[in-house]
Amino acid sequence: MRFALLGLLSLFVVVGCQDKKTEKESVDLLVINANIYTVDAQFSKAEAFAVRDGKFVAIGLSDSLQAKYTAKEVLDAQGKTILPGLIDAHCHFYRFGQSLQNVDLVGTTSFDEVVARVVAFQKENPSEFIYGRGWDQNDWEQKEFPNKKKLDSLFPDTPVALQRIDGHALLVNQKALDLAQIDATTQTEGGEIMRDGKELTGILIDNPMDLITAIMPQMTRDQQVKALQDAQQYCFDYGLTTVNDAGLDRNTILLIDSLQQAGGLDMRMYAMISNTPADVDYFLKRGILKTDKMNVRSVKVYGDGALGSRGAALRAPYADRDGHYGALVTPVDSMYNLAQKLAKTNFQMNTHAIGDSANTVILNAYTEALKGQSDKRWKIEHAQIISQEDFDYFDDNILPSVQPTHATSDMYWAKDRLGERRMKGAYAYKRLLEESGIIALGTDFPVEQVSPFYTFYAAVARKDLKQFPENGFQMKDVLTREETLRGMTIWPAFSNFEEAEKGSIEVGKFADFILMDEDIMTVEENLIPNLKVNQTWLGGKKVK
Repeated sequence: MRFALLGLLSLFVVVGCQDKKTEKESVDLLVINANIYTVDAQFSKAEAFAVRDGKFVAIGLSDSLQAKYTAKEVLDAQGKTILPGLIDAHCHFYRFGQSLQNVDLVGTTSFDEVVARVVAFQKENPSEFIYGRGWDQNDWEQKEFPNKKKLDSLFPDTPVALQRIDGHALLVNQKALDLAQIDATTQTEGGEIMRDGKELTGILIDNPMDLITAIMPQMTRDQQVKALQDAQQYCFDYGLTTVNDAGLDRNTILLIDSLQQAGGLDMRMYAMISNTPADVDYFLKRGILKTDKMNVRSVKVYGDGALGSRGAALRAPYADRDGHYGALVTPVDSMYNLAQKLAKTNFQMNTHAIGDSANTVILNAYTEALKGQSDKRWKIEHAQIISQEDFDYFDDNILPSVQPTHATSDMYWAKDRLGERRMKGAYAYKRLLEESGIIALGTDFPVEQVSPFYTFYAAVARKDLKQFPENGFQMKDVLTREETLRGMTIWPAFSNFEEAEKGSIEVGKFADFILMDEDIMTVEENLIPNLKVNQTWLGGKKVK
C-alpha cells in the first residue's frame, strides 16, 4: 500500500512537471509572419516579436514565439514589412499644427495665387488678423520677393502676415507695419527690413519678424491643443512615433507635457528649448525633463537665416547679389557665451546653421566649449554649406542633423546663390556621415512635407518628386538604404540620448513600430515616395 501511494504521488509529480513545461508566458501582443527590419547593430531581420507592458520582450521566429507565448492580441502580418517607429530628427510639430488653422500657401505658383488664397480663406474664416504660411518666390515665374501693395489695397484695415515657407521671411501689409510701429527709420540687427528706395516693401527677413510676432493675437488653450492633436494625427498617419521639435517656448513645452501625462497627446517628443534667457534658465535650473514621452535636454539656437531668402551667412558674397553676405541672427559673442554655459551642464546645444560662415562660427564655438569632453552629442541643425576645411570638426561631440529634401528642393537655384566652388560642400550628407559616424535625418516640416518617405527618396535617389534630375543631384553624397533607415530611426534616437529606449526593435525598448505593404529596402526606387503606412503602433498600442 505504501509503495502504491508513492507511485501515485510520483505520477502526479511527473504530470505536474510536464504541465509546467508546456505553460506559456502571457504577453499583450504577438506579431507573427512579418518581414521585420530590427535596425539593431547587425541590421538583422526577424519574423515575429512579443510585446508586454508597452515594450518588446522577445524577437525571433514565429513558431518559436508562438510556442512560448500566449497573447491577448495576435497580429498576423502576412509577410508585410515592419520597421521601428520613424523619428523625425528636425521638424516644427507645433508650428505645423498651428499652420493647419491658417492660410495654406504651400505650392502657390505666383503671387496672384497667394493673394487669391488669402481672399478665399478670409471669406470662409473671417479673422481680425490674417496669417498664412508657405509661399516660395523661387517657385514663381517672377522669382523676386513680392510687394505689399496688393495686400494694402485689399486689406487696408486688417493686418496681414504671410510667412515664407522656410520661416525666415515675412510679407506684411501696411496695417501690420503700423501696429508693430515699423517704418523707414526702424533699425534692427540680424536680418533686414527690405525697401524699394525709401518705401518699405513689406518684406521682413529673420529678426525683424519678431516685431510682427509680438503684435499677433495669442492662440487660446483650446486652439493650442487642437493644433497639437491635428499635427499628431498627420504624423501617425506617416509612421512617425517621435518628433524633434526644433524650438519651443517654456509654456508650450509644459502644455505638451501636461497633455501627455493626462493621456491627451501620445506623440513622443524631443523638445528643443527656444533660446530666450528666461526659458533656458528655467530648464537649466531644474535639470533635464525626461518622461517616456517627453525629453527636454537641449537648446535651439539660430546661427543664421535661410538660403532661399538670402539670409544664410556666407563667407564670401552671394553669387547672385553683389556685396550681400546674409547675416548671423545671433551675435558671435552670444553664441560663444551660451556654448560655454551649456558645456558645464548635461544639456545639448543644437544650432541652426545654413551658410558656410555660420557653420564655421558655430563649429569653432562648439569645439572650444567642449574641449576635453566627449560624447556630448551637440548638433548642427541643417549643416547645409560646409567649407572643406570644416568637415573635420564633426565627431562624437558634434553631430549633423540634416534634411535630405532640402537638397532636392534647393537644387534648382542653390548654385545661383553659391557658385560652383561652394556647392562642393553643400548638402554633403555622405561626407558628414563619414566624419561623425552617424547622421540624423528629418524633414523640417512644415518647411517641407511631413512624409518621411520623401526624405528616404531624397536621400537614396537624390531626386525630387518629378524624378529630377535623371541621374541624381550631387551623387557623391547619396546614402544607402540601410544608412537612410538608420538615419530615420536609431541614429536620431542616439542623437537624443535615447538609443537605449527606441530607434530599433530590440528587447527592452518601447514597442514603437509601423507596418507597411511594401518593403522599403527592396521596392523599386521611384515608388518610394508613394509608400503608405498601414498601421502605426506606439508603446504596443495601435494609433493608426
